[in-house]
Amino acid sequence: MKTWRLRSLALALALCLPATGVLAAPTTAAVSQVQVAGQAIHFKLGTEAVTVSLAGPGVVHVQAVPDGRADTPTLVMAPDHQPLPTPHAQATAATDGAVLSTARLKATLNRAAGTLHLANAQGKPLLTLDLAELAQGRVTFAHAKDEPFYGIGSYTIDESTAPGLLRTGEPVAMAGEQGHAGAPFVWTSAGYGVLVDSNGAVFHLQPRQVVVDGFSKLAVDAYLMVGAPKQLFAQLAQLSGHAPLFPKWSLGFINTQWGIDEKELVDIVDTYRQKRIPLDGFVIDFDWKAWGKDNYGEFRWNAKKFPDGPSGKLAHEMAQKGVHLGGIMKPRIHVDTVQGRYATTHDLWLPGERVSLDYFSHKPVKEVDFDKPAARAWFGGNAIKYGFDKGMVGWWNDEADTTLSNTQFMNMQRSLYVAQRKAGDVRAWSLNRNFWLGSQRYAYGMWSGDIHTGFAAMARQRARMLSAINVGEAWWGMDGGGFKGHPSDENYARWIEFGAFTPIFRVHGTLGEKRQPWKYGPVAQKAATRAIDLRYKLMPYIYSFAWHQHVAGVGLVRPLVFGWPHDAKVRNDVDAWMFGQWLLVSPVVKPGATQKTVYLPAGTWTDWFSGKRYAGGQGVTLKIDSKTWQDIPLFIRQGAIIPTQPVLQYVHEKPVTTVSLDVFPSKQKTSFNYYADDGDTYAYEHGDYYLQPMSTQRTTDGARFSLAAAQGKYAPALRWYVVKVHGVAATAVAHGGQHYATLAALGKADGAGWATGHDRYGPVTWLRVPARQAQSWQLQTAGDR
Repeated sequence: MKTWRLRSLALALALCLPATGVLAAPTTAAVSQVQVAGQAIHFKLGTEAVTVSLAGPGVVHVQAVPDGRADTPTLVMAPDHQPLPTPHAQATAATDGAVLSTARLKATLNRAAGTLHLANAQGKPLLTLDLAELAQGRVTFAHAKDEPFYGIGSYTIDESTAPGLLRTGEPVAMAGEQGHAGAPFVWTSAGYGVLVDSNGAVFHLQPRQVVVDGFSKLAVDAYLMVGAPKQLFAQLAQLSGHAPLFPKWSLGFINTQWGIDEKELVDIVDTYRQKRIPLDGFVIDFDWKAWGKDNYGEFRWNAKKFPDGPSGKLAHEMAQKGVHLGGIMKPRIHVDTVQGRYATTHDLWLPGERVSLDYFSHKPVKEVDFDKPAARAWFGGNAIKYGFDKGMVGWWNDEADTTLSNTQFMNMQRSLYVAQRKAGDVRAWSLNRNFWLGSQRYAYGMWSGDIHTGFAAMARQRARMLSAINVGEAWWGMDGGGFKGHPSDENYARWIEFGAFTPIFRVHGTLGEKRQPWKYGPVAQKAATRAIDLRYKLMPYIYSFAWHQHVAGVGLVRPLVFGWPHDAKVRNDVDAWMFGQWLLVSPVVKPGATQKTVYLPAGTWTDWFSGKRYAGGQGVTLKIDSKTWQDIPLFIRQGAIIPTQPVLQYVHEKPVTTVSLDVFPSKQKTSFNYYADDGDTYAYEHGDYYLQPMSTQRTTDGARFSLAAAQGKYAPALRWYVVKVHGVAATAVAHGGQHYATLAALGKADGAGWATGHDRYGPVTWLRVPARQAQSWQLQTAGDR
């Protein structure tokens, strides 16, 4: 079991804000020997050597190390982390201290007061760090009264989600159990965040002050970040590591099942195809393993249940049908086996781990210590040899959250990720039952644990998802339909609609429970299929935001506070979220609902299905169909550029040569980066990708749509965009090519052209334009809509 040394929780100083709103200085600290060198300030604080330096344009790194001691970063930090270059940054000495400044922040050391004052580029005071507290093993800072705080941790399976997204009191940063996500990171929509490099921490959140202690190492290591929420998470990714791209298939629909054999698996997959319900992945529980058997049964196929598993034939046949296989992995090994004796001989067990009887095999087991490099190499190597090489391309890691370690689950998946990267170029994918910041570096997705069925349990997943995202886990999923129990038909249909707008879209149930849409009657099947189809229609949009999460740290799902940090009404909103930058979704989570009120933030919004337009800054009430369950409250933000494609039965079913772009130009210029690659390998890391920026803007006499030149070496099948410029009925299009009388006529064209008409959103101009090359089109109208 991993523990951390708790420092004293007593507060040495009482911090306050004067009436002017300027942050007050805490009690004087003994700051001495101040020096400025490069982009850093160095000084002594008693026996502590303190460095205040820039880790990037918006990040100040504060590190206090006892004299004569060295500091080693924890796994929170990316191993290859280096401070980002900060052009035009200045570090200057002053009579009363020193100043660090960039285009985004100003950090002022006040030697006499013993403080470090942080402000943004506009001079707004953000926080005041008490330097004396560093020597006491604490990070203590004053802040403006009653700022909303987020991050630190989410919710375990049985924990009330009533607090929503806001954090108060004394939350502990930890990985936790059963769907909990944690990070030693707190942030606020007031414009800043604080990350501490520690394997665990305690946050004391007070109306005007925050104290962080309980660090795992002697050095106090804090990163003070400045920016809006999206900037904070971009900086968090730069510090703790960027997540690699998941394989594209994993963004489709995934069926997980406990209690299955080869014959049923083939029958289920064939039924999906016959009913034309898209499916990309099938993940198998205990059944796939020779669990409890000698000769590496924890890693190899169960030949009795899956005769074609050990040879790889089954996986090949599934791949031919467009289905990727994944299997469950457990952190424990049976001791009375060849593999168990190897683990004993080579000291691979958790320290102090006692033998216990496994609940499934009823045989003695012990848990591997994944913090040991030798254990990771051994476990990962066997998983590749017996599982991956036989067709298992997805890892579902379970039950490594029972030791209270922050790093056990992280290092379990790390062992598989590193081994798979060594074995070849196939992208790794995993599900894990908790999260600790840094895990994202290892293709680490999480799910919310063994949840119950029912509408109440489903509704709680919203806060659990958004809270996990608020600590840096962008790849979140759940057991669609619930794990424990059997959902009603309506509950199942609504759960699929919810799941279609989460990062990982998956269903699962306990032993013997089936979660295929046709198991819940024709009404639920139709509603579920419609939601799954919509997910696949949006695949170009979804995959582009998967890339954005990889490079910028902000994922597919974003709490509304990310986009409207100053709107108090979204401060703790778990009822709706942004799906990418341009879609707001608010799934139905109550049985028999006939209406639902959804709050829309500032802007103009269009109902995806009806085309009705709404002004933001208000709640809108929608009628809900309590009979067919087919409606999903889904809104388009004005300015949107949304790529879609024909619904495929799996992501690589056929080449996509034409992509549609739904464009809703606003008075402000907006943009979108369309992204594509092979979807399967890490070639994108070496420039083998396709990235094409595009933009739009409403003009006084129409609208403009532009494509920039495509970047990257990858050549997709894409040849044409069909651009639907909504709200504009053009009378002329500069560079638009031939004018066609109807959309049907345009669709038969073999070159560029344009046409006008109406759809559910009102007047529209369709452009058929070539992909890849840079071009701009000016749409002229007889008058504004």
